[in-house]
Amino acid sequence: MASRQRRRRYCGIVRRLSSPGRPVKVSACPGFRYPRRVVIPKLAPDVAALNAALAPVRARGGRVVFTNGCFDLLHPGHVRYLAAARALGDALVVGLNDDASIRRLKGPPRPILRAAERAEVVAGLAAVDHVILFADDTPRDLIRAVAPDVLVKGADWAAGDIVGSDDVLARGGRVERIDLVPGVSTTELIRRLRGEG
Repeated sequence: MASRQRRRRYCGIVRRLSSPGRPVKVSACPGFRYPRRVVIPKLAPDVAALNAALAPVRARGGRVVFTNGCFDLLHPGHVRYLAAARALGDALVVGLNDDASIRRLKGPPRPILRAAERAEVVAGLAAVDHVILFADDTPRDLIRAVAPDVLVKGADWAAGDIVGSDDVLARGGRVERIDLVPGVSTTELIRRLRGEG
């Protein structure tokens, strides 16, 4: 009876704890089904579609802000960073590294979340207006194609090392560096999950 009441109480995911040393079994609540394919309206399929979506913003004189990253295991640092980036303009575009580029940059086992999962989570933030995946090791070509008015990176990047800054500045745009939240990162989250602190 207690077990049934617990299942009724939690309408998301039911966790049944097994004996020590055995894995935790996770099952969906009766009647609850995740969709097989999730539509992400903010995810642009290509640069042409993204620029078409940005056209109304530009037509009314709005500023397009661009930032990029892996955004694997979203945490408060990401949320605050993206909110601060969005405050610098009228539409925020997030260039998201695809899975292969993350593996090249960070090595296995990254990314933890697949590209579609990361895109869904990032697009779910109110601060984010558009998301686009890119396969290159750097977003230089994407930045040139999108031509943002404001390019944003974390303050851990030296101004001269920010990819695409020369292109943005040459068009009369701005480059902004945003302070990061100390002690919060995906690497730190992975360390905690491993029980290392």
